[in-house]
Amino acid sequence: MFSRISCRIKFAAWRRPRAILWAAVGLATLVLLVAMEIAARRYGGVPGPAATLVREVIFAPKPGPLYGGLALMMVVLTWRQRFLAAGAAIGIDIVFVLVRWAIDAKVPDGHFFGNGALWVMLGCAVIAVTRRTGEERVLLLKGVGLGLLLVAGRKIGDSWLLITSKTRPTVLDPYLATADHALGNPSWLAGRILKSTGPIATHVLDLVYAQLAVAAVVVALYQLRNVAAERRFPRHHLVRTFLVIGLLGPAIYMIFPVVGPIFAYGPGTSGTGGVEWAVANLWPHTPPPIAIPHPVPYDAITPRNCMPSLHTAWATAIFIHSRKGPRVLRYAGAFWLIATLSATLGFGYHYGVDLVAGVVFSLTTEAALRAFDRGWDRSGIQLVTYGTTVFAALLVSYRYLPMEMARHPWVFGPLLILALTSVIYGYVRTTKLWESEAPKAAPARRPEPQAELV
Repeated sequence: MFSRISCRIKFAAWRRPRAILWAAVGLATLVLLVAMEIAARRYGGVPGPAATLVREVIFAPKPGPLYGGLALMMVVLTWRQRFLAAGAAIGIDIVFVLVRWAIDAKVPDGHFFGNGALWVMLGCAVIAVTRRTGEERVLLLKGVGLGLLLVAGRKIGDSWLLITSKTRPTVLDPYLATADHALGNPSWLAGRILKSTGPIATHVLDLVYAQLAVAAVVVALYQLRNVAAERRFPRHHLVRTFLVIGLLGPAIYMIFPVVGPIFAYGPGTSGTGGVEWAVANLWPHTPPPIAIPHPVPYDAITPRNCMPSLHTAWATAIFIHSRKGPRVLRYAGAFWLIATLSATLGFGYHYGVDLVAGVVFSLTTEAALRAFDRGWDRSGIQLVTYGTTVFAALLVSYRYLPMEMARHPWVFGPLLILALTSVIYGYVRTTKLWESEAPKAAPARRPEPQAELV
């Protein structure tokens, strides 16, 4: 009788909406990994994200994402457990480096450390299953899942970029370059300004642009700083927004393939693109002429990763989530957003219209996640619907109205800024209303006694 009651309780728990949601998310993630694995091998002849992650258990990995994932996982551990986990990861990496040195194994530049972080995360998953029970097991598994999601998200993104370059032989850069006349060709202007400032500004912006994930991890660690004490994750945090943006954004790349000004109108960069594939070698000194746009062929190497600007979307998310932090974090979030916008334009990676779409995309994604957490109501549905409509209208305008935008910049330029401002205003107004209606946080729960992580 008791076993039947227990089964009914477990079945009822699985019928809860949140449990069903997590099961659906897990299934969707599995399907996505399998699909990306097949696509990466079919179009690029290289391993996909799942195979790459398994391979990095032994072979030399990219160190950044793995240690970033380890840092996120450790938010569920006590300080003693964090020191043990970090020490174990470093020790394992030292062993791997010594073995590779002893057998004279060739590794790519910079791919020396990272195996230890992955081993520790996998080890914590085993400990959660074998030595934890109840809520403590769930919390540790959530921490491991969060860290591995960050690593897997980076690898899924790399596979997406490969697929865009192989499956989209033509790009739509002339459409965006034409539409960008409505904003005064900001990439050309920013490129000239950056070239005139000298190497210091260039190095700073390059560092900011390349280390966006580091800034995200710093803000996320601040948001998750109390997880170990409260034994629960906050309802909403930056990592969720970061991952969803990275998951949805590449789908737009497939719809609107664009390589960017420096590739389509400039010399390209080392290892990709070049003058031979460019429409004309104009960036950044000569704005492109106004002419009827058409798709142009491009190489099968350069990712079609401009529309929308996901660097702008991620930097916007970092800025939003840093607003609740201390002053130094708020200043850092604002600096990272401004520097990222400057870098995307100044290096010729994006057009101005990309940035407008990226901000709208980020705010809409953030609003959808927050609306889901608090329960969909009229204000949430209206905000997400409006943001989605504006984003779709931007894409349609860039594709089908670029000549009108270029010929009437004093009409369409203010309209673009007005559309962007309206989404920002709607987001700020609605989220302030949500925060004023939010109930007070529940008191922290006392952790159950568990065996130490050793």
